[in-house]
Amino acid sequence: NAEQSHETARRLGGSLPAIASLNASYSTSLSLPSPYLLPPAERKAISDVRRTFCLFVTFDLLFISLLWIIELNISSSIWDRLKNEVVLYDYRSSFFDIFLLALFRFLCLQVGYAAFRLKHWWVIAVTTLVTSVFLVVKVIVSSLLSQNAFGYVIPITSFVVAWLETWFLDFKVLTQEADDERAYLAAVNAACERAPMIYPRAVSDGQFYSPPESVAGDVCSSEGLGRKAEKEYVRQGREAMSVVEQILAQEENWKYEKNNDMGDCVYTLEIPFHGKTFILKAFMQCPAELVYQEVILQPEKMVQWNRTVSACQILQRVDDNTLVSYDVASGAAGGVVSARDFVNVRRVERKRDCYLSAGMATDHNSKPSSGRYVRGENGPGGFVVLKSSSNPSVCTFIWVLNTDLKGRLPRYLIHQSLAATMFEFMSHLRQRIAELTGAMA
Repeated sequence: NAEQSHETARRLGGSLPAIASLNASYSTSLSLPSPYLLPPAERKAISDVRRTFCLFVTFDLLFISLLWIIELNISSSIWDRLKNEVVLYDYRSSFFDIFLLALFRFLCLQVGYAAFRLKHWWVIAVTTLVTSVFLVVKVIVSSLLSQNAFGYVIPITSFVVAWLETWFLDFKVLTQEADDERAYLAAVNAACERAPMIYPRAVSDGQFYSPPESVAGDVCSSEGLGRKAEKEYVRQGREAMSVVEQILAQEENWKYEKNNDMGDCVYTLEIPFHGKTFILKAFMQCPAELVYQEVILQPEKMVQWNRTVSACQILQRVDDNTLVSYDVASGAAGGVVSARDFVNVRRVERKRDCYLSAGMATDHNSKPSSGRYVRGENGPGGFVVLKSSSNPSVCTFIWVLNTDLKGRLPRYLIHQSLAATMFEFMSHLRQRIAELTGAMA
């Protein structure tokens, strides 16, 4: 058994692209690719979501003011009503204090979150608490409800709007700004601390594994495309590879999302210009070469054991390390997310004890978008298989996924679907590895 495993590792290792080893670990030697991880040249003084919150606070004051003005005109002249409600103010019958309450919220929130740009919830906690207590007491002891319909409308509106402001700030403004800040700091640190760019580098002299012809259709040969198109595919593959390498180097910035019973973990990382990237990390009890063979070397055979993919076709092999593929992802979320198709450029490399396959969306004249599937678009991502330095019979598998499924789908549904799909993929992969090791035994 052990001899067969070592023989498999030796045979597969000899077929890998012979890329020069890195001189240092991923945490110190990986470079910053352009333009994906460069921080913005200039940050906005106030974020878009905070500006929207400030507009909503202004709407609160104007809307309560409008309701109060309408109420002043409902029975007599506005000046008589103003005298009764302001000059002859009575807590039990006047709406003037509700207008002052809206003005109090406006001033506190605008000063706190627009002028001083606070990143804490204490200001809105105070305004919402004061508003809630004041309105509850006023409704209990006053005679507003017996006057007219505005006795119901104005207090209820003021109460609801105050709590909407609290929800907006806590769940939208502060959360999104914290995510943006983490992404910005990660990009700044990467730009300042990483070594010079790894690429451009020479294409490997090693021989890339040539999989059998795809059965999904005719494979477009590179002879039909000009050298300019081929160079563009190589450039895209290198860009994707560099982004994946940079993501691996920022593992300390990965945000934990969830795990499963097998110990597989899904993380996320915000990438400038690409948004949220999902990262699956799993420990596997098999040689790294076995996972490399099934997941990276033979993508067109993945449909035989991976139910999350319904079709994979190699459209063009550009060079020893680069190919263009057409993939169809099965539906997810119980059919809510329909099947998507993708055209990707992939680059495969080996570095020290690591096998990498990185790719991103591209165009190919043999597979234009059709009405059969929604055409998705992948950002930089791929598969990474890490050997264990102490035990050749185990390895670590990492899947980096950045995708735009297109269509009109809620973002939260897409995120839940992607994490579930990654766990399902690992289940199929483990089953496939178990079948192979059982056959070798």
